[in-house]
Amino acid sequence: MSLTTRDIAIEALGLPEEDRLALAAELIDSVEGCPDPEWDTAWLDELNRRRATGTADARPWADVRAQVLRRLSGT
Repeated sequence: MSLTTRDIAIEALGLPEEDRLALAAELIDSVEGCPDPEWDTAWLDELNRRRATGTADARPWADVRAQVLRRLSGT
């Protein structure tokens, strides 16, 4: 019997959080290809610049996610 994508997702969602995060990272890596060190450096430079100028809007992920979901749902 062959597992469907949905079957695999249901099984994966039953894993502990640490294992789900590791699996998610592996799946993303499998489609993104090799890391680009220049991109990583540029992104870290930008984050450091934002932190130094105080323009970084650091908010908890749960708050940002809720805001995005509200905007997507139109409420």
